[in-house]
Amino acid sequence: MRIALIDYRAGNLTSVKKAFAAIGAPVEVPAAPADLSAADAVVVPGVGHFDATRAMTPDWIAAIRAKVDAGAPLLGICLGLQWLFDESDEEPDCPGLGVLAGRCYRLSGREATATAMAVKVPHVGWNALRIVRPDAIVAGIADGSQVYFTHSYVAPVTAAAVATTDHGEPFASIVQQGRVAGVQFHPEKSGDVGLQILRNFVATC
Repeated sequence: MRIALIDYRAGNLTSVKKAFAAIGAPVEVPAAPADLSAADAVVVPGVGHFDATRAMTPDWIAAIRAKVDAGAPLLGICLGLQWLFDESDEEPDCPGLGVLAGRCYRLSGREATATAMAVKVPHVGWNALRIVRPDAIVAGIADGSQVYFTHSYVAPVTAAAVATTDHGEPFASIVQQGRVAGVQFHPEKSGDVGLQILRNFVATC
């Protein structure tokens, strides 16, 4: 099995590589879009501003779309999840991959009730997953499991949402549509729960 980890200079790949290695699924970092032709699956990680996804030039985007269209599993992590959607308010003139419909937006920092205190944005730390529907990416994951987040922007809760998390408001913390999946948290920093998510992804490859 060959899993391609896309390096577009938007985060440290070392911890992601170590997490996949820990479950017996080492990844490869393709040097050029043409290298994706031999991959069985694709992982798009990332941290920081949505503008960083501009580094994925049209040839990279075409190669990733070709893999998705051919049925290869695709996993987006953190910023990588947001990039799966059409667009983001963080960088309105920078399109996402568009394999999931919707527009990402900034957390408001407001609690849902007038008497509750506002929450801090960025959202940094451990928080719970609320499983809203079963799918392959959450096999063996208990409702309420804690995972590690660090982000300000989120994806909307659409039909693709498999799990949501509350931080002043609910947002999509895990999505899956067919063989395309994404997690807003960092599975490589989320202990056994994060490793199980990665095992579930590998099982679809």
